[in-house]
Formats: sequence, structure tokens, C-alpha cells
Amino acid sequence: MQSQNRFFDDLSKVLNGLAGTVAGVGREAEASARERAKEWFGGMDFVSRDEFEAVKEMAAKARAEADTLKKRVDALEKGTATSAKKPAAKRATARKAAAPKPTASKARSPKTGN
Repeated sequence: MQSQNRFFDDLSKVLNGLAGTVAGVGREAEASARERAKEWFGGMDFVSRDEFEAVKEMAAKARAEADTLKKRVDALEKGTATSAKKPAAKRATARKAAAPKPTASKARSPKTGN
């Protein structure tokens, strides 16, 4: 009877060792597959999620800044368009007022008699 127990004990040790070996081989295969996938994706110039999120945030900030600047430019253009109309009208009236008035006849100088 004791020989059968020893056989089963040895068999269970072998099977436990085999299970550990199979699990180790599975982990190695998974690690190897991950490494190959990283190399393959790395060669295709994919970006990581962190890089993508950083660029996405930068683009959102740039878009917001561009919108703000566009509003400022529009306000300045609107301001210059209205101020350009007003001075033109003022200049026209100023020209009329400053224009020399035609004289009906020339006055003679009392000293020369002409």
C-alpha cells in the first residue's frame, strides 16, 4: 500500500510542477506577444493615449484663444468702420468752411491808387 501512496505523491508533485511550468510559459508567451505588438504599433507611428489627450487639450486652448482674438478683431474692425465714417463727414464740412470765398470785385489799395 505504501508504494501506491508514494506513486501518487510523486505524480502529484510532477503535475504541480507541470502546471507551474505551463503557467510560466503562458506568462512568457503573453509578455512576448505584448512586446511584439508594441514594436509593431510603434513602427506605425501611433501615439499613446497620454500624448493624444495632451494635444487635444492644447488644441482646445488654441481654439478658445483664436475665438477670443476673432471677437477682438471684429470689435476693432467695427469700431474703425464707424469712426472712419464720422471723420469723413467732418472733413467735408471743414473743407467747405476753410475754402476761400470768391470776391465780387477787387478792392483798390488807397496808397497806390490801383
